[in-house]
Amino acid sequence: MPLAELTQDSATQKVSMKARLIAFVLLFSVFPGCNPMKRGTDTAAVRQPTVVQVDNQGFLDMTIYAARSSQQIRLGIATGNGKTSFTIPPVLISGLTPLRFVADPIGGRRASVSQEITVAPGDTVVLTIPPV
Repeated sequence: MPLAELTQDSATQKVSMKARLIAFVLLFSVFPGCNPMKRGTDTAAVRQPTVVQVDNQGFLDMTIYAARSSQQIRLGIATGNGKTSFTIPPVLISGLTPLRFVADPIGGRRASVSQEITVAPGDTVVLTIPPV
């Protein structure tokens, strides 16, 4: 074999190796973007707080609770004739969660309980308390 042919094959092998290396690097730099375990835009909803906005149209202040099955957590006090926002604790929300809200009037006779509503992480729920 002539020496010129060996040099040409050696140069071709180097180009071929560089092409393979570039293809390898490109393949594995694109792969992480296709990872099925990667969290996408749904993660943003999970990290956002779940909020209940209370529109208390009544005169009395109300203590607001969020209830799930036998668990009930106090959210705070909604002042009379005002709007208040409360963050529902993440411990109460896991995926789609059925919740009820309890409005217990301060200085009143008995608490009112809302219908059950399904809440997801990141949702905003509006609770209207009508005037009595």
